[in-house]
Amino acid sequence: MKRSYSSQLMAAILVNSVYEMKNYPINLVNTVLSPLSFLIVITFVSKGTLIGQAIEGGLIMSMFQSGTALQGDISHLKNDFKLQDMLVSSPASPSVYVLGMAISELIYVAPALLVLVVLGQIYIHPSALQALEMAAALLLMFVTSITIGFMFATLSSDIVQSFAWSRLLTTIFTTVTPVYYPLTYIPLPFRYLAYLSPTTYAAEIMQNVVGYLQESASVVITDWAVLGGVTAVLLVVVSRKARWKET
Repeated sequence: MKRSYSSQLMAAILVNSVYEMKNYPINLVNTVLSPLSFLIVITFVSKGTLIGQAIEGGLIMSMFQSGTALQGDISHLKNDFKLQDMLVSSPASPSVYVLGMAISELIYVAPALLVLVVLGQIYIHPSALQALEMAAALLLMFVTSITIGFMFATLSSDIVQSFAWSRLLTTIFTTVTPVYYPLTYIPLPFRYLAYLSPTTYAAEIMQNVVGYLQESASVVITDWAVLGGVTAVLLVVVSRKARWKET
């Protein structure tokens, strides 16, 4: 059984990341440039004062974008190659399939993460504990985006639609919301709208960890609770509502 699970995981990783990285390297350029382009713009506009926040924003965008990209990849494999139909009739479980696809997305975005981590070490200098806290927030953000991506993929009937939703969600949750800059830059009448996005809580946690924000312990605890709660709720919803088998 363990061997079967490992084979299923490896198959998903090979199909969804290794194959594409080897045969279509131009996609890697897009993956790296997306978060770095916003980082560069914010850094230039702020004359370097927001470079730390922009690096953290790039990390959040990379993780969220890789999660939502899952819907395009799964939709492609499901609708174009009918892979999901084969999996439904096989011993493969949805959880192992999604786990393999999720790992493949992390491998795919690894070059962008590596660049951002190096920049973080140069400009942010996080301690081991700070790095661990930020990694935990990013992991929750990734799981949240993976559940969103899988839900939309199973409901979508066309890959064009899936890619459109992926780009729209990434734009709304990682560029419109205060991810690359502090929440305090948004005027108060509109600031509360930012809290509708889970990425806001991840950004607030990460900015507070390294001292860019000075929030009270109660605010930080609330941020963790909301981010964790949203992740848990989405996991329950996707496990119950996502269509694995066609009806």
